[in-house]
Order: sequence, then C-alpha cells, then structure tokens
Amino acid sequence: MGATGVVNRKTRKGAGEADEAAMNPRSCIVTREPLEPEKLIRFVASPDGVIVPDIRHNLPGRGCWVTAARSKVEQAVQKRLFNRALKGEFEIPLTLASDTDMLLERAALGALGMARKAGLVVTGFSKVDHAIRNGSAELVFHAVDAAEDGIRKLRQAATATRELGGPEIAATRIFTSSQMDLALGGHNVIHAAALDGGATGKLVELTRFLVRYRES
Repeated sequence: MGATGVVNRKTRKGAGEADEAAMNPRSCIVTREPLEPEKLIRFVASPDGVIVPDIRHNLPGRGCWVTAARSKVEQAVQKRLFNRALKGEFEIPLTLASDTDMLLERAALGALGMARKAGLVVTGFSKVDHAIRNGSAELVFHAVDAAEDGIRKLRQAATATRELGGPEIAATRIFTSSQMDLALGGHNVIHAAALDGGATGKLVELTRFLVRYRES
C-alpha cells in the first residue's frame, strides 16, 4: 500500500545542482522526459570516478537525473547511460539500484525516528487504532511481518473514520519489525502511526518517495 499526502517543501540546492539547473531542465537520462525534482533522483560522479546517488541533492559536481523508479535506475546501469550523460568514463556499480534503495530506506527510517523524538509517533495496535479513529493519524506503518488480521482491523478503522467524515489515512508496509524497533526505540513494533504535525510532513514525503521507487 502506498503512502499519500506528501507535503511539498523547498530545499536548499547544493552548488552542483544549482549550476546544472541553470544550464538544463531536469530530464531523465533513460526516458528523456523532463520531470519535477520530486520525481527524479540525482546521480553524480564521486572524486574517484564512481557513480553514486545524491538523494539529498547536495553533492558537488555536475550531476544527471533518473526517474525515481528502481527499474529506470537498473536500465541506466545496464545501458551505461551515466557515461553519456556526464561525458566521461565512470565506474557504474551493478548494485546502484539496490544502493539507492538502501539510502532512500535509511532516509525514511531516519525521518520516522525524528518524528518519534518530536512526540509524533504512537506504537501498538490499541494506540494506533485510537489515532486512526480520532483522525489524528496521518500515516500508518505496518511491519512487513505483521499479521494480516491486525492490518485488516486497522484498515477497517480507517474506512470507518473516512465514512464518518474524517481524513483519508494512508498506510504502508515497507519496514520490518526489527527496522521499526531501531527507528522507534521499541521492542517488537508491529504497527505505528505518525500523527499530524511538523516533522510528519517530511516523513510522509520520504516514505512516499521510497514506495514509488520500489513499485515503479
């Protein structure tokens, strides 16, 4: 299930990104389609000549852009399109799509931890159910290893909330229980809800980006 409700935020551009934005519109090197920055991932050549993802858009040097989809990154690797885009011969890791996934996942987990520190995350079935029913939940996380029965009951709670005129509450299932334990400082976290608030906007944005990357 994908996450919805992304909050658009302005971010400061790194020097390399600002330079290339002034020179060229952002277009995917695979599809040649111009897209908004939030639908693209930037890649740069490291000082030792290796292509690396720049998910924060702050690494120096000239970069190129790929649609934020694992399949598109894999195509760019297979066709060695980074060399043509950056006009040189570079080392293109065969694991680049997986490396990018790992960095995006780490960023989303970090945002989940920040939301917890801000007091904007509740865990446990009962607390998540309550947050859904009172409309304070903005995004629900189910562990990959969560039981289907618990997910079904919380989905029913979200449906009931919506039918009573409450908000549409998104849910996603992209982290294991162990990952959620580490991010949230808990033990055997199966269900969690991010509540409406400042830090949650970034969490929703990064979660949705990761989901889109994996599913596209």
